[in-house]
Amino acid sequence: MLTALSIRDIVLIEKLDIALDKGLTVLTGETGAGKSILLDALGLALGARGDSSLVRAGAERGVVTAAFALPRSHPAFAILREQGVDADGELVIRRIQNADGPSRAAINDQPVSLNLLRQIAMALAEIHGQHADRALVEVTAHRRLLDAFGGHEAEVNETAVLWAKSSAAEDALNDHRALMERAEAERDYLEHAAEELRTLNPIPGEEAKLAEARQMMMSAEQYAEALTDAGDALAGDGTSVARLNAALRKLERRRESAGGRLDHVCQALDRVLAEVSEAERAIAEAQRAFVFEPRELEKSEERLFALRAAARKFKCTVDTLADVRERFDDELRALSDGGGRLKKLEQEFRAAREAYDAAAEKLSNKRRKTAKALDKAVMAELPPLKLERARFETSIDTDAGRPGPQGIDRVEFMVAANPGTPLAPLMKVASGGELARFMLALKVILASKGSAPTLIFDEIDTGVGGAVADAIGARLARLADNLQVLAVTHSPQVAACASHHMLISKMEEVASKRMVTRVQPLSDQRRREEVARMLSGAKVTEAARAQADELLRGRG
Repeated sequence: MLTALSIRDIVLIEKLDIALDKGLTVLTGETGAGKSILLDALGLALGARGDSSLVRAGAERGVVTAAFALPRSHPAFAILREQGVDADGELVIRRIQNADGPSRAAINDQPVSLNLLRQIAMALAEIHGQHADRALVEVTAHRRLLDAFGGHEAEVNETAVLWAKSSAAEDALNDHRALMERAEAERDYLEHAAEELRTLNPIPGEEAKLAEARQMMMSAEQYAEALTDAGDALAGDGTSVARLNAALRKLERRRESAGGRLDHVCQALDRVLAEVSEAERAIAEAQRAFVFEPRELEKSEERLFALRAAARKFKCTVDTLADVRERFDDELRALSDGGGRLKKLEQEFRAAREAYDAAAEKLSNKRRKTAKALDKAVMAELPPLKLERARFETSIDTDAGRPGPQGIDRVEFMVAANPGTPLAPLMKVASGGELARFMLALKVILASKGSAPTLIFDEIDTGVGGAVADAIGARLARLADNLQVLAVTHSPQVAACASHHMLISKMEEVASKRMVTRVQPLSDQRRREEVARMLSGAKVTEAARAQADELLRGRG
C-alpha cells in the first residue's frame, strides 16, 4: 500500500508530506483548494506524462516521492529483478520534473525508464476519476480482469506454454522449408561449394597457427644468426671451456693444501662451466628448431593463402569456414533425405497446434461462462449507484485465425448508459460520473482478484447525492476491507464512511504572500466540523453538526 507521499514545488504546493494508512482515506476541501494538484502529483509519481507547468513558479524543479510497503510476493519485485533494480520490502518512487522540460524517475534511488515506471505503477495503484485518461482500465486489461475473476490462471498459463511450443515448432518448420527452397534453387552451387570446402577441410584456429609458423620461418635466418653470435661469444677468447677446465684442474690439485682458501673459487668455476655447458646445449637445440626446409615455408603459405581466398569467396572469416561447410552440408542433406525431416517437422507442428487449439478453445468456453457471472454481479451493483437503467456486458470476440499466448479471445467491457441505446465500449459511452461509478461497481466485484493494492477515486460522487452517495460510500468502505482506498469527495455521505479524513485547503502565506495548498489529517472533532460544512455550506449550523453526528455515528 501507499505509506507516504512527499511533494516539493508542485504548482501551489511548496512542501507537503503525508503519511497514509490502510482502509478508506477521504480527502475533502473547498473547490479550488488543490485536490486536483494532489492527484496530478501522485499521477506524476505513477508515470503520467511530465509537464514543466507543474513546477511551482520560481522553482527549478518539482519532486514527488511515493513510498509503498508491499509483501515480498508482489509482482512488482519480480519485474524489478528482471530489470536489475534492487528492491526488497519497500519501493520508493521518485519523479523529478525540471522547470526547463525534461523529467526523470528513480525507484529506490536507482534510475529507471518511464516505461518501466509505468509498468511498475500499474501493479501498485490505480486512479479512477472523471477523465478516461486517468481511469487506468485499458481494453488490454479487460481479458486479464475477466480471467482473474474466473480463476483461469492455470488455463491461461497452459495456453501460453502451448502457444510457445506451437510457435517454436512453426518457426522450425518455416526455417526448414526456406532452407529447402534455397537449397533447391542453389543445388549446383551448394554441391560445388561443399565439395570445395570438404577438400580444403578448414580447421578453426588454423589461420593463426599458420600465420605464426610462416612468420617464424620467414625470420628463421635472423634467429639463426643471433644464435650463432651467442655460440661464438661463448667459445671466444677469455671464455674458452678448455681454458676454464684447465684452470679448474690446476686449482683442484692445490685445493687440499690450501686450507680451504680455494674452495669457493673451485665451486664458482665449476658453476660457470656447468652454466656454459647448459647455454651451449640450449643454443644447439634452438638452432635445430630454426632449421626449416624451404618447401615447408612454401606449403604453409599456400595453405594460408588458400584458406583466406576461400574466406573471401564465401564472405566469412577463416575460422568460420568450417561452419559454412557444415551449413552447406545441412542444406544438401535437406535435399537428399527425401523430405523426411520436413514431414517430421510438419507432424510436430500439427501436434503442437492441435494441443494449443484445444487449450485455447477450453479457455474460451470458460471465459464465456465467467463473463455471464461477471455481468450478473456488476449489474447487481448498478441500481444503488443510480445506474439502474444501464446495461453492462462483457463482449468476447473469438477468432481462431488470430491466436496468441493468451488464447483466441478479445475481451472488452461494453455498456449502455441509457435504455434504448446500443452497447458500446465503456470508455467511449459513459460520462465522467457514470464512468467512475461503472468502475466502482467493477472494482467492488474484482477487488480481491487482479486489483492493484491501492485505489484512488477522484470525485466519483459528482452529480449524485442522498442514497446514491451513501451507496458509493458503502462500496468504497467495502473495498477498503481488502485494499487501500483513497477518495477525493464532495459528498458528506462518502466522507462519513472513511476511517481516515484529510482536509485540503488553500491559504495565503504571510511571509511570501503566495497562495499555498495544505493537507491536514483531521481529529474526530475537526472531522465533525468538516462533514457539517459539507452538509450546510459556508455557514456551519447546529443542525448541520447534528446531521454530521448522525452520519458519523451511522458509520461507527
